[in-house]
Amino acid sequence: MRTRTAWSDERGSITAFVAVVATALVMVAGMAYDGGQILVAQSRARSDADKAARAGAQQVDTGHLRATGETILDPPEAEAAAQEFLVRSGATGTVTVDGASVTVTVTAVQAMRILPVGERTIVVTETATATDEEPP
Repeated sequence: MRTRTAWSDERGSITAFVAVVATALVMVAGMAYDGGQILVAQSRARSDADKAARAGAQQVDTGHLRATGETILDPPEAEAAAQEFLVRSGATGTVTVDGASVTVTVTAVQAMRILPVGERTIVVTETATATDEEPP
């Protein structure tokens, strides 16, 4: 049979166990929630970059196309269209036009809500190319 002093030596051991388990559960929940938010932010940034690049790649120099049948971009118009899309969607990024390619890099910042770390910066780059398709 245990004596009274033996029982008193174990006081608080459950409290320490519960504190450790509760902390671990909060960290797992944080990883699930914050990790999901990072994936959503990456997806949104990729979508914005892709759509902005396509908007820019649609700015074909129609005068040159009609005269020669060759598709080339109007670089100032392509850059302006891609930047305008980024502004309308609320995204932050840069646009580069090189030949028939429009490259858009979107940068997003995702704050961590549960995990005790700072903000996470997400950088996504997408490229769209203006091409001359043969009519069917």
